[in-house]
Amino acid sequence: MNRIQSLSVTGLRNLSEVVFSPASRLNILYGENGSGKTSLLEAIHLLATGRSFRSTKLDPLITESLDDSLVFAKLEDGLRIGLNKSRRRRHQLRLQEETQRNWESVARVLPVQLIDSTAFQLLEGGPKARRKFLDWGVFHVEHSFVGAWRDASKCLANRNALLKQARFDSAQLEAWDRELVTAAEQVDRHRAEYMDRFLPVFHEVYQQLDGAHREELSLTYDRGWAAGAGLAEELVRTRDADRRYGSTQTGPHRADIQVRLTRHPAVEILSRGQQKVLVCALKIAQGRLLSGAIGSNCLYLVDDLPSELDPENRARIFASLLSLNAQLFVTCVELESLGVASTEALFAPLSAHEMAQFHVEHGRITA
Repeated sequence: MNRIQSLSVTGLRNLSEVVFSPASRLNILYGENGSGKTSLLEAIHLLATGRSFRSTKLDPLITESLDDSLVFAKLEDGLRIGLNKSRRRRHQLRLQEETQRNWESVARVLPVQLIDSTAFQLLEGGPKARRKFLDWGVFHVEHSFVGAWRDASKCLANRNALLKQARFDSAQLEAWDRELVTAAEQVDRHRAEYMDRFLPVFHEVYQQLDGAHREELSLTYDRGWAAGAGLAEELVRTRDADRRYGSTQTGPHRADIQVRLTRHPAVEILSRGQQKVLVCALKIAQGRLLSGAIGSNCLYLVDDLPSELDPENRARIFASLLSLNAQLFVTCVELESLGVASTEALFAPLSAHEMAQFHVEHGRITA
């Protein structure tokens, strides 16, 4: 695993110039609300994925008086990653001094899992959030997936452009249909194979964290077109509807994971605390599968773990995260809310250099 050995952040939200060296296993960031804890997690997420988990807008991300935001990390194996986000220029991402056209290489060397309030979208949001969750796992486990995914996306874009035209060449549409079917079948195969590997791991993690609804809980992969039907036939069958809407109504871009308790969506049955246990189980299971499949651990960003959880569930989740041998960044308002004082045995396996506590106040971080 590539753990962050040192991190520097400049010009991001309310953070002062930050330079710190995190511990290899557990990093607890504590401080009052608005102190900058979540912004530190955001900086790591931004570097690893190119996206903020708090806003899609650039302006609030960069400190008000500045034009640029800079994030730089050195990893344990010596790899260096740097990102410049600017109000005036296109972003610049560099890995080992080489400019990157996209985040594929960086995402592979620094896989990140986020557990925060947005994680509830896996249950209460639309298919896009669950599809993104699924594709994160497939991307890291099956390297050929991203090529098929890009091919399918290109085909969909061109097919939709044709559908929006008042008059279009049917031969062109049929040509794009053939290309789409080829790419979509590869995407579907990779996703289905990943789900077959993921489900046993998930059920094991969920049983360890809660398990109260294990027998009734089901996760079902929906590929995005009718079961038992070929996509080529489905594209022909739905062509009139596609023309009315100006977009393709069936295909891999419509895939989903149905999360149900018996016949009902799980989000309609579970309490808020039970939902958080479930989404944590989903995220932890992905980390375990990644480790088992390719021998690498992802980095976990956990924002406000105590929220929505009673002390017993909090302790279970915390113990499960520690068992991953991943590098963790966990925020809280007070150390006591994590149960640090009452669960010393939980941290016994960690040596001094594997755990660190950082106080964040007014955008500054101190050990």
